[in-house]
Amino acid sequence: MDEDENISCCGMDCNKCSLHESYLCAGCNAVCGKVFHAPEGKECPIYYCSRIKNGFQTCGQCDQFPCDIILNTKDPELTDEEFMQSVEERAARLKRK
Repeated sequence: MDEDENISCCGMDCNKCSLHESYLCAGCNAVCGKVFHAPEGKECPIYYCSRIKNGFQTCGQCDQFPCDIILNTKDPELTDEEFMQSVEERAARLKRK
């Protein structure tokens, strides 16, 4: 499998996520954004905006990244500092693509 297959449109590396496959989550790209934390039958709002609404391969192609959608999807288990570090890491990962 191509390493990029597990980089979601928001820059998350699904291979490094503790929930990847533990909840039968194959990753954002594999399930077309319909991940376990999205409303039943709907795409993650980040995936919807990036891939469906705007036709981008990743959020890194958007001149508004990181946008309010990204910034409003903070994992409640992370501190503000940890979350912003995660956003910066994802942005850097997308710039390498």
